Amino acid sequence: MNENFMKEEPVLPLITSMALPMVISMMVNSLYNIVDSFFVAQISEDAMTALSLVFPVQNFINAVSIGFGVGINALIAYYLGAGEGETANRAAVHGMALSALHGVVLMAACIAIMPQFLSAFTNNAQVIDMGVRYSNIAFSFSLIIMLGLAFEKIFQAVGNMKVTMIALMAGCITNIILDPLLIFGIGPFPEWGIEGAAVATGIGQIVTLLIYLFVYKNYPLRIRLSRRYLTCDAGLDFKLYAIGIPATLNLALPSLLVSSLNTILAAFSQSYIVVLGIYYKLQTFLYLPANGIIQGMRPLIGFNYGAGEHERVRKIYNTTLVLNAGIMLGGTVICLTVPDVLMAMFTDNAVTVEAGAQALRIICAGFIVSAVSVTDCGALEGLGKGVPSLVISLLRYVVIIIPAAWLLSRSFGAQGVWHAFWLAELVTAAAAQLVYKRFSK
Repeated sequence: MNENFMKEEPVLPLITSMALPMVISMMVNSLYNIVDSFFVAQISEDAMTALSLVFPVQNFINAVSIGFGVGINALIAYYLGAGEGETANRAAVHGMALSALHGVVLMAACIAIMPQFLSAFTNNAQVIDMGVRYSNIAFSFSLIIMLGLAFEKIFQAVGNMKVTMIALMAGCITNIILDPLLIFGIGPFPEWGIEGAAVATGIGQIVTLLIYLFVYKNYPLRIRLSRRYLTCDAGLDFKLYAIGIPATLNLALPSLLVSSLNTILAAFSQSYIVVLGIYYKLQTFLYLPANGIIQGMRPLIGFNYGAGEHERVRKIYNTTLVLNAGIMLGGTVICLTVPDVLMAMFTDNAVTVEAGAQALRIICAGFIVSAVSVTDCGALEGLGKGVPSLVISLLRYVVIIIPAAWLLSRSFGAQGVWHAFWLAELVTAAAAQLVYKRFSK
């Protein structure tokens, strides 16, 4: 492969070739999330509630792994673009070692806090028990998650998206196949209920990591991992965290948002908590493909920024924005036309289906405009501007939506929470453009 293809190929075909494998893998991952929730919902609505309450902590673990991976990805792409291959190798090794440390710490901490965390949102003993049983197993794979995501970002940084696609799809497909077998005890498999869903997820993550290890060992890669690069380099570690911490917070903020909204909605009915949990499963069909495009864009922006190709950076950004807006338009049309069908996939409670359909019709008003803030955040991360990216996410997930949801719920009940979504997206998009234009000069 031409090592300079990231700055020489035409922009649209290049973004498409980089993003398409990630979009496909993200769509498969979305399907996994839907299928996983579908099978868990067959156990009981309490099981679905437990899964919804565990989601914020589960999302936080993923946020740390992906967010720090963004730092690894950005530095490797930048140094490769600048022609500093040895420094790129050192960034990869330090990133991998620190990712492993994060995995061990998060596994212990998250398992320890779950009983108290779940008790803060429900007094239903069955829900708490199911949530603890699921999370004890799911969080035990935190180290595997961290190492897999570190490899993912390394492969993406050198433009090898196909390997990432294959690894992610293999893990998701494994999970989808094992879900019903381990949850319901089909054939020779044991009937483990909600624990079976957690085990299936963990096995899928192991499959993904094994594929990365196999490809790295047997095929040449521009980045090499070696213990000789694992020397003290505080400056490099600082750069990894300077990008990785804001990126992690960007991804972790939805967990804070979901927990806050669950607290507000719990005052009205547990059904609304289920609706919110189902919405966050459904919206992965939109935001994960959009994230796939961002993952294709990010190394391109980093590489071209490192190579001094600033006009090309602008073209990459504009093309990505149009692609993401197209995805959001499709999601808006679907949520306006068949919201009840989408909700009925996860619950047969007529009241929950009706409430969820109404929520989707309101929330989707902010989908298209959200493409602006999503693209701006990814572009700023690619440029190594972690803090400005974090500012946009804080506006989107905390500063605007949580106060708006609380205030509107005082006057309009649970419906006010749904209106806060599109309001926050509109205000954040305007602010995101101001932030991006300032820091991308």
